[in-house]
Formats: sequence, C-alpha cells, structure tokens
Amino acid sequence: MRRLRVMHVVVAGDIGGAEQLLVDLAIRPDRTGADHQVALLTPNRALAAYLGGAGLRVHDRGPVREDPLAYLYTALGPAHVSWLAALLVRERIDVVHTHTLGSHVLGTRAALRTGRAQLRTEHHVAHYMAPSSSPFTRWAAARTDRIVAVSEYVRRVLARTAPGAASKTTVVRNAVDAERWSPRPRSDHGFRVGVVCRLTAWKRVHLVVKAAASAGVELWVIGDGEERARLEALARRRGGAVRFVGRQADTRPFVAECDAVVSAAEAEPLGLSLLESLSMERPVIAFAGGGIPEIVQHGVSGVLVTQSTAAALEEAFASARRDRAGLARMGAAGRAFVLAHCDIGRMCEGYASVYRSLSRA
Repeated sequence: MRRLRVMHVVVAGDIGGAEQLLVDLAIRPDRTGADHQVALLTPNRALAAYLGGAGLRVHDRGPVREDPLAYLYTALGPAHVSWLAALLVRERIDVVHTHTLGSHVLGTRAALRTGRAQLRTEHHVAHYMAPSSSPFTRWAAARTDRIVAVSEYVRRVLARTAPGAASKTTVVRNAVDAERWSPRPRSDHGFRVGVVCRLTAWKRVHLVVKAAASAGVELWVIGDGEERARLEALARRRGGAVRFVGRQADTRPFVAECDAVVSAAEAEPLGLSLLESLSMERPVIAFAGGGIPEIVQHGVSGVLVTQSTAAALEEAFASARRDRAGLARMGAAGRAFVLAHCDIGRMCEGYASVYRSLSRA
C-alpha cells in the first residue's frame, strides 16, 4: 500500500507542543503510513529552522506578521489560500492536516477548494469559547472531515461546546519517545523543582514562583514568552531561588537536575512536557484540572493539587521535599505509565489509522 501524502499547515509564531507533535509524526513515515510536508506561514525564523532542521520538507511562505489583522488576511484573504491550494495540487497531497487556530480557516478553505480530505488536531479548547476566535473555529470544524483530540478532556469539552465536532473526533493521546526521554541521574542532592512551558498567562507560572519562594524551594523555569519579564520581577520581589534558563532546544539536561516538574496551568489539555518528565522518572506536581489526571495518578506518579492556589502548591512542595524516597518511587511509576500508554509508536499508529480512514472516505 502506498504511503499517503500529508501536508501539515502551520500558521504560528511559537515552537510548542503542536509543532513537536508534527515533527514526531513526520520523521516516522513508516509508522504513520504517510509522507509528510509542511506549508509554513510564520514571523519566527526559528520555527522555520526547527522544522527544516528536523529533516522535514518545508514550503516556506516567508515572514508573515502575527496580529489580529494579519490573521484575518491570512484566513480570509485570497493570496495565501491560492498559494496553499496550488501547493496541494502540485504535491499531489491526499490529506491536509491543521493544528492550531491560525491554520484552521486557511487549511479548510484550501482543502475544500482542491477536494482534499482534512484532519485537524485539537491541542487546546480555548478557541471554542473565546468570542474572537469561536466563529472561525466552529466554521472550520464543521467542514473538517476528522478531528483528533489529544486527550479525553479535550473530547469532553468538544462534546459540550461543539457536538458536531465531537461526533467525528478520535482521541490520540500525545506521546514521547521513551528512549530519547530516558532517565538520567541527578548531579547534586539539593531539592529543586522545575517548570517547562511557554511563559504565557494561562500557564500561571506566577503561582509556582510564589509557592517556591514561600516554601524555600529552588525553582528552575525552563521556557520563554511574554510573561518572562513580569515573572523575573516577581521572583526578585519574593526573594526566591529562581533560575530562568530560557527556551532550550533540548530540555533533558535541565529536567534531569530537578526532583519534580510542576504545572500550574489552567485546564492543561494534556501536557507534553509533563509526559517527557514522567518518562525521565521525574514525578509531576500539578493542579488536578484539564487532561492532567489522565496522565498523572495522585500518589502514584505525582501529586495532584485540588486547590488552584500558591498556598496549596507550597504545601505540596514541602511534602515532596520531606519524602525524597517517595519521589523516586513515583518517578519510576511515571516512566512505567509512559512505556505502557504513551509511547511514540502508539501515537503514530493512532494517526496512521485516522489517515487510512480518510483515504477510504
């Protein structure tokens, strides 16, 4: 059976979980049953370099702006959709695969214009509720052939907010390459927690900074974003031992130096960085919302904090510091969970099944 030709439409300014998932699929054509290409519109040259450096064939539209007016032009204007439609025809694409809000309308218009099947991965759900994005999201979702949700939580939200989208949704949980994300020993014996994420408001890293300062716990913040300056100012005011290391192309050496990894995100859909940490035998301390309870079992592979406050996180940090042996046990259980349920091969097979269903439609 010939491999399908898949075009991923990427309209984004950041390098995040969606882009990492795309790479994980694209570099495994035998496992996904597809040859993958990328149609890219981004203001961020680092994103173009990231995708190209992974060995992907990237059709780069060139630098584009990232603001509301630019989004409307990209989504609704004639130029980009004509470029993408011509690309789909020239490359004999079978499936158009969109990932984030910026790509939804553009990818859907091009797929409809050229008669291509379309798949959409829902990495988040906020765009279904926000008044500024919901009309675009729902218009595109109604015209998309299949949707993959990264967690059961995402599928439940779709069932509640967009029943038409939920009826054609399959859950394929994000996964990690467990061999790449293998355990590493700590190089010192001090107690340290880490946050690995984009520094944006909904990740609520400010609560982690406050909790770590109050608990007297060392904190490493691994990532960058528009909230970084505010968080650095907060850390200076609170007097905590906080190290901001910025965005890292390879976070493994930093995760390895932490005893646990923390998430204070508001309704995290799943948390790819948390799966990576679990795979490295680092337990997770997180608020018990969104899709996190699907990958973290309280007291087994981490600590789920039921109150979304800095005080509750502080208490969890203090408890974890007192029970280092317990952390080690939870770390081992976390890796066992990843190996059993979130291995990269399982994810690729899930997408391969969805791609095949589209080829038969």
